[in-house]
Amino acid sequence: MTSPDSVPYRVLARKYRPQTFAELIGQDALVRTLTNAIQQNRLAHAFMLTGVRGVGKTTTARILARALNCIGADGQGGPTITPCGECDPCRSIAADRNIDVLEIDAASRTGIDDMREIIDGVRYKPVAARYKIYIIDEVHMLSKAAFNALLKTLEEPPEHTKFIFATTEIRKVPVTVLSRCQRFDLRRVESAELARHFTNIAVTEGTALEPEAATLIALAADGSVRDGLSLLDQAIALTIDQAAEASTQPIAAETVRGMLGLADRALVYDLFEAVMRGDMKASLAIYGDMHANGVDPLTLAQDLLELTHTLSRLKVGGEDDAFAASETERVRGRDLTQKLSVPVLTRTWQILLKGISEIQAASDGRSALDMVLIRLGFVVDLPLPGDLARITTASPAIMSSAASAPTSAAPQLSPGIPTQGGGSALRQLQPVEAAGTAPVAELPPQPQSFAQVVALFEERGEPMLRTHLAINCHLVHFESGRLEIRPSDKAPRDLANRVGNLLSEWTERRWVVSIANEGGAPTLYEQERAAEQQRQDWALAHPVIAAYLEAFPGATVEAMRPAEPVLPEAGPVDIDDETGDGESLQLFDEEQSS
Repeated sequence: MTSPDSVPYRVLARKYRPQTFAELIGQDALVRTLTNAIQQNRLAHAFMLTGVRGVGKTTTARILARALNCIGADGQGGPTITPCGECDPCRSIAADRNIDVLEIDAASRTGIDDMREIIDGVRYKPVAARYKIYIIDEVHMLSKAAFNALLKTLEEPPEHTKFIFATTEIRKVPVTVLSRCQRFDLRRVESAELARHFTNIAVTEGTALEPEAATLIALAADGSVRDGLSLLDQAIALTIDQAAEASTQPIAAETVRGMLGLADRALVYDLFEAVMRGDMKASLAIYGDMHANGVDPLTLAQDLLELTHTLSRLKVGGEDDAFAASETERVRGRDLTQKLSVPVLTRTWQILLKGISEIQAASDGRSALDMVLIRLGFVVDLPLPGDLARITTASPAIMSSAASAPTSAAPQLSPGIPTQGGGSALRQLQPVEAAGTAPVAELPPQPQSFAQVVALFEERGEPMLRTHLAINCHLVHFESGRLEIRPSDKAPRDLANRVGNLLSEWTERRWVVSIANEGGAPTLYEQERAAEQQRQDWALAHPVIAAYLEAFPGATVEAMRPAEPVLPEAGPVDIDDETGDGESLQLFDEEQSS
């Protein structure tokens, strides 16, 4: 008789492999579709199962093979979504000894000769089952010739034959094959569901799993049930001695962290906050202690990257599975999201992402991570691109005071231009004295309208540019520091650049001059002509002027000018209008002037 100790151990991934569709976790859409198809007898002749490793592709194929061939305990049943597991087809398929269910590894049998064997065997009816089923795992590994040889048989197989394909690289499968199959995409299993699954299995194995430890294993599994069960198997083996002494002692989160080489999450938060605060002495000290305790630099950098991603999702209103690890993390995470802006978090993500590649390429991982932390600690104090755009419009004195101020002080550049770097955002965690405010230099007079811009060019001795602006440019938009115009074909092509450069030089602030393709007001010249025409129309309609023109045939109104003071001794006759606008008219007799 064989002793229990001589029975070979089965790893958890094989021991707890699902035997029915009800035992599959995280694949509700697949189970619902196959259930309806079997109940309504709408079975496809070929199935394509795709997804990442360990989500249940091969397991689903085997369950489907049993479901299609199950005959029930009484031998009278048909295809069912719940295989009985007692009939001969169910037992033989589960034991991998059914002659009509062939499981082929396409990674080792990739050639056309292997496909010829399948094509030849398809013609014969099943011997001991309802359907002859071919399960081809990693089907994307087949050669092009093998795929082409399979196409005709795959399109019109005999009624007694079913094909079930499984692959992790669906894009490598030809479209001609995909179009002949019913495709199912197996999803990554959510971390919360994996954690519950692992906790239940741990209880079945006679041990316990702390909630945080279950979450850590689920996160490390990355949606793969098989990977998570392998880690759980390892964790149980690691604590088997302690469990033997006290079977109720659960597997602790610290044990899982040590097994996976993960850093303590509280220390990761401490390090992240110190870096965002710009406190490099504290940052390097925290990292030094973590390194002395065996934390891998690459793993720590990835933890910081994952934390940045989690905070970014929470900042924009999304939830993240990693955020549900512990109450401490939830409290600290929410506090950080209130103090860091999305631009700061995205810049942190980019620096850490580049830093990970540097750590992988460096001969000394610790030194590489030191440099990444130092770079991150100083960069987070820099103004964001939006702040830089506003700063460049300020006076040179403001710019120089901002450049000369110490980085640890995060100075206010002006009442309306605060710095928004990560360091300044986390000053609340460790107050730092602010630097003194430099005196603000007074700017030259700034143009407040397009007409004043044109006048400034005339005042500065640029008659050509002044003429182009007045005659050949239509104003589209004007605001202080920004000008948008639509030049005519007669304007020079570099007009915008020249105008912007000169305005920036004269006003000592940055001006942006852009070109529009349509729209805009009439040119200043057109507006002046229109105003002049309006004044002349008013004059011609005035009864006194009309009387003069009638009394002197051929006379015209040539110009209008502001009325001059009337000197008693000169006694010129001014014709004042009734509205009192202070303008007089100069009349010329065409006959006399000729």
